[in-house]
Amino acid sequence: MTDPVNILTEAGIKPTSNRLLVLRTLLDAPSPLSLIELETELETVERSSILRVLTLFLDRNLVHNLEDGRGIEKYEICHGDKHCSVDDMHPHFYCECCNKVYCFEELNIPDLPLPADFKVRTINFMLKGVCPDCRKSPHTI
Repeated sequence: MTDPVNILTEAGIKPTSNRLLVLRTLLDAPSPLSLIELETELETVERSSILRVLTLFLDRNLVHNLEDGRGIEKYEICHGDKHCSVDDMHPHFYCECCNKVYCFEELNIPDLPLPADFKVRTINFMLKGVCPDCRKSPHTI
């Protein structure tokens, strides 16, 4: 289901114009976006409004957040069935040369046997290195 109005409605969120703009931007993004990147994409929406929408989306498990390798929080759509769970999490790769973050949705995060009293709510599995494009560059360190 990729219709933004239906996605918000299914999540129990009223589809306002700002919520639809943020959701469409995240749906169209090839990789997770930071608050600053969203603000740049959505020139007509104030940062505080975007942050309120992201907070709502996080609370309703419509998006999940991750740290991108530099300490910057990024957001991406959860692709689970009506909620974001640990099973929806996947590894990401941060290129130390171009600062891009790549999603590896086809890879699974290893299952770690935690003690019984622990419950995982989110996972940040970030690999760091050099992407194929940067490896081809003669200026790569």
